[in-house]
Amino acid sequence: MASFETDHHTCVSFPTPRSFQTTFKSDLKETLFPDDPFKQFKQENSLRSLKKAVQYFVPIFEWLPNYNFRMFRFDLLAGITITSLAIPQGISYAKLANIPPIIGLYSSFVPPLIYAIFGDSKHLAVGTVAACSLLLGQTIGDVVSAEENPTLYLHLIFTATFITGIFQTALGFLRLGIFVEFLSHSTITGFMGGTATLICLQQLKGMFGLKHFTTKTDVVHVIHAIVINRREWKWESAVVGVIFLVFLQFTRYIRQKRPKLFWVSAIAPMVVVVVGCVFAYLIRGKDYGIQTVGDLKKGINPSSIQNLTFDSKYITAVIKAGIVTGLIALAEGIAIGRSFAIMKNEQVDGNKEMIAFGLMNIIGSFTSCYLTTGPFSKTAVNYNAGAKTAMSNIVMAVCMALTLLLLAPLFSYTPLVALSAIIMSAMFGLINYEEAFHLFKVDKFDFIVCMAAFFGVAFISMDVGLMLSVGLSLLRALIYVARPAICKLGRIPNSILYRDTDQYPHAIQEPGILILKLGSPIYFASSNYIRESLC
Repeated sequence: MASFETDHHTCVSFPTPRSFQTTFKSDLKETLFPDDPFKQFKQENSLRSLKKAVQYFVPIFEWLPNYNFRMFRFDLLAGITITSLAIPQGISYAKLANIPPIIGLYSSFVPPLIYAIFGDSKHLAVGTVAACSLLLGQTIGDVVSAEENPTLYLHLIFTATFITGIFQTALGFLRLGIFVEFLSHSTITGFMGGTATLICLQQLKGMFGLKHFTTKTDVVHVIHAIVINRREWKWESAVVGVIFLVFLQFTRYIRQKRPKLFWVSAIAPMVVVVVGCVFAYLIRGKDYGIQTVGDLKKGINPSSIQNLTFDSKYITAVIKAGIVTGLIALAEGIAIGRSFAIMKNEQVDGNKEMIAFGLMNIIGSFTSCYLTTGPFSKTAVNYNAGAKTAMSNIVMAVCMALTLLLLAPLFSYTPLVALSAIIMSAMFGLINYEEAFHLFKVDKFDFIVCMAAFFGVAFISMDVGLMLSVGLSLLRALIYVARPAICKLGRIPNSILYRDTDQYPHAIQEPGILILKLGSPIYFASSNYIRESLC
C-alpha cells in the first residue's frame, strides 16, 4: 500500500497497482464473460458440475426432465399452427432466393430439430426469412446465374449457409456477440423497411404474370422492368393476386382487432395455397397465364455435404454472403427471442443462441437446407398459440417430415401469384413507418441512420444500405467517445446532492472549485477536447 503526504500532513493512501496480467485478465473477463457463465459450476462436486455443464451447453436437458403432457398439449397446438405457416413461407422465400421451392420445405425440417436441442428460447420458431433469402440470391446471383447454371448456384447457396453457420458458431463460442450490437435498432428498422419495399415491388412480377424480369434488386431497375414488360401483363393473374392479397390483409386486420383470433391470420397463407392449388388445377391456370410452382418430389432432405463448393472463383462472394446474412440473421433472431422472453420475464442467453443458430445452419447446409433463423411472424404465432418450450419446433419438424413424405407433390399446383400475395402481405408488416416517425421525434441522428439503411437498400443495394447505416452508427459511437458530454455540477440547496447547473440553475457552485461530470471516460481521442473545455 503506497501513501502520499501533503503540506498539511494529511496522509492519502493508494492501493498497490495491479500487475498487467491481473488487469488484462479482469478486462478480458468483463468484455467476454460479464455474466460469468461458469459460476454455477464452481463449488460443486465433479458429477454435479458435469450435469450442469451439459445442461448449460445443451439446453434441452434442462427443460426435458420436467416436461409433462399438459405442456405438450400447448406445444402440439403451437407446432401444428406454425407448420401451416411454414409451408407457404418456405415455398415463397425459396422463390425469393431463386432456388427450388422444395429447399424451402427442407429448411423447416432439420434446422428446427437442431434448435430444439441447443436453443435457449422457449418461444422462437425456426424458419427462413425474406431479407436473408433476397440478399443470398442477390450476392450469389452476381457471380452465377440461377437460370443459366442452377446446379452450381444451388451449391453455392449451400456453401454460403455453411459459412454462415461457422461464423455464427465461432461468435458464440468466442462470446463475441458485441459485434451484433452494432446493428442498432434504427439500422434494423431501416434495413427491414427498405428490404420489404423492394420485395413488394419484385412480387409484382408474380402478380402480373410476367415471364421476363430484371436480375437487379434496386427500386429503379425493378420499376423499369415492370413498365418495359407491360405487354406481358395478365389481367387474370392480377385479379387473382389482388383477391388473395385482400383476403390476407383482412385476416391480419381481424388479428389486430381480436388478438384471440390470431389463428385466423396464422392459417390464412395455408388457405391461400390450398385454394390456389385447387383453383389452378380445376381451370388449368397455365392456359390463362397463371404460372405454378412446378414439380415437387416426395422425400425428406437428401445429403448435400458433397455439394459444398469452395472454388476460388466464387469463394469471395460466398464468404461475403455468408457473413453478411449471418449477422442479419443473428441480430433478427436474438432480438426477437429476447423480445418474447421479456413478456414472460425470462432471459435468453445471446451466446447460446449464436451457437444454436450456427449449428443448425452448419447441419442444414449438409442436408439440403439454406439459411434459417427466427422469423418474427412465425415466432409471434408460436407465442400466441401458447408454446411452452422448444418442443413446438420438434412438432413442426415432424409435421414437415410427414408433408415431405406424403403431400409434397400436391403443392406443385401452387400458383406463383398466390406466393406473391403471401410475401407482399408479410412484407407490409415490416415497413414500420410509425417507428421511423418515433425515431425522428426522439433522436434525429437515429432517424438519419434508419433512412440511410432504407434508401441505401431500396435504391443502391442491400449490402451498401447496411454498410451505410452501420458506418453512421460507428461514427456516432466515435463522436460520443471523442466529444463526451460535459456537465458543470452544483450543489442543490439544503442537500448534499450535486446536479447539472443547466438543468438546475439554482444549484450552488462551490467557491474556487469546478466540478465536472464527463459523459465518457477520459480517452486519448477526447483529452484535447476536455482540456479545451476547461480553458
